[in-house]
Amino acid sequence: MARVKGGPRAHARHRKVIKKAKGYYGRRKNCFRTAVQAVEKAGQYAYRDRRAKKRNFRALWIQRINAGARLHGLTYSQLMHGLKLCAIELDRKVLSDLAISSPKEFETLAKQAGEALAKAAKKAA
Repeated sequence: MARVKGGPRAHARHRKVIKKAKGYYGRRKNCFRTAVQAVEKAGQYAYRDRRAKKRNFRALWIQRINAGARLHGLTYSQLMHGLKLCAIELDRKVLSDLAISSPKEFETLAKQAGEALAKAAKKAA
């Protein structure tokens, strides 16, 4: 039986890794060994950051809602509690967008939340 060398297969595997390393700096883009390490690490970062991205966006939305709420004399937690009392179910992404793009509508929501908080305070007292 003749010996089979894995040339074409190895070349294809190398080419696949080098293609993924395109745009990297120095040897990482064209030297197979370092490219393998760089591509593997990039995959780890990508996996981790796909999850972190969701956390970061939620934090951003909360900051924007808080800034909008404070313009109307409420804190973020007061606004969210007031909206819950009013049975207004808008997610943070939509509330954040409203706070930025249409402040008038956000103001009406903040007023409703404030009124609901006042009613709840009167009830408790």
